[in-house]
Amino acid sequence: MKVLVIDAGSDGLDFCMRCIEWGHDVIWFTAKRDNRDKEVVGQGIVDKLYDLDVLRRKYIGWADLILLTDNTKYLDMLEPYRKMGYPIFGPSPEAAELELNRILGQKAMKDAGMKIIPSKAFNDYHVAAKFVEKNQTYLVSKPSGEADKALSYVADDAASLQYMLERWDKNEKYRHDAKKHGFILQEKKHGVEFAVGGWFGPGGWSKFWYENAEFKKLFNGDLGPNTGEAGTLSMYVRNSKMADVALKPMTKLLHQLNYVGFIDNNGMIDDSGQFWPFEFTCRPGWPTFYNQLATHVGDPAQWMVDLMAGNDTLKVMEDTACISVVIATPDYPYSKITKKALTGIPIYNVSDREHVHLCEVMRGENVPVQIQNHIVRMPHYVTCGDYVAVVTGTGDTITGARRSAYAAVKKIKMPNNPFYRTDIGKARFVAGLPKLQKHGFATTFKY
Repeated sequence: MKVLVIDAGSDGLDFCMRCIEWGHDVIWFTAKRDNRDKEVVGQGIVDKLYDLDVLRRKYIGWADLILLTDNTKYLDMLEPYRKMGYPIFGPSPEAAELELNRILGQKAMKDAGMKIIPSKAFNDYHVAAKFVEKNQTYLVSKPSGEADKALSYVADDAASLQYMLERWDKNEKYRHDAKKHGFILQEKKHGVEFAVGGWFGPGGWSKFWYENAEFKKLFNGDLGPNTGEAGTLSMYVRNSKMADVALKPMTKLLHQLNYVGFIDNNGMIDDSGQFWPFEFTCRPGWPTFYNQLATHVGDPAQWMVDLMAGNDTLKVMEDTACISVVIATPDYPYSKITKKALTGIPIYNVSDREHVHLCEVMRGENVPVQIQNHIVRMPHYVTCGDYVAVVTGTGDTITGARRSAYAAVKKIKMPNNPFYRTDIGKARFVAGLPKLQKHGFATTFKY
């Protein structure tokens, strides 16, 4: 099979490597970027393409599968090809708006019969700060579009949120992004955060539902800044109350949009058992896509081609807990701001393909490697970014999955020690799981 991965960032390396291992021909397109580190991700490992004209002229028609890693770039360019029937696995521009335009996503949920959280859209942080002063139950801020996801913020009180909004208003880039993409303020709901995703195509939903819990903060105990996500707990199941309330109501709209790919809905389940949806994810999630790769069985690409043809051939490790742990180096998650040089740091003991998913990595030359009592200089994996790898583990229980993942994490060595959370799958979820199960959610998870 000929596989073309069109990557808006630098997320596709592990999937490309796994497709190559299955004998597929792979081309990985990433645009040239200001950050030279990210541009060379995968160099020496996967054949890469940087020229957009060559992509359009040669490789879009070449591919049997075109996988999009994100929904913020290239969708408008690809839409004419989609309408002509090219094998594009990812959302259309209209479908992507369910995630990128948060107000539109909330309206779609409401139209489908879901109870939604009161929200208000803004394009100006100063105006939003004034609104919070008078409406002090609105304690959650969520960015839209391509804005930095680290701008998601859940405040303890109105004064804290007002301070953050005023602080962001002093940042020229944040003001620009707010004006261009907008953001929403939501009322704060209390309960247990949980999510469910599914794979959708012309034949409807895949038979498996992907239940998951995100761990977004940098430090153990859900402390520190948002990272996007520092790790994920997940499980594929056949029966999901979460899917019944969070995804199945969207079926008619997804058919109307000719949706193909992964869609996830994350929200809060309160003490009464009511689900309050936060937002859609209409694309692969990161690192959740690595959880999925770890629990999919067989060819990583063929089932995607089948799904686009209306056939559900996906095979998974059913009712199996999976943990993913992000391995990073400083200045993560702020390297985009500090622009610290991150290329060339050796990464040792990452040949374990069952557990280790390489991310911002390339093959370096003349790298010192310890082989017994000798130092040998040879081609070897080195960093080219701060998001080094994601390590996954599986088990019949959450404890088993954690044991599997962290045993693999401890084997990875670098000259400057990487860091990671040691409580993925635990933290707030230990107390949260019984509350979910009391209301019939997450019934297959167990410690």
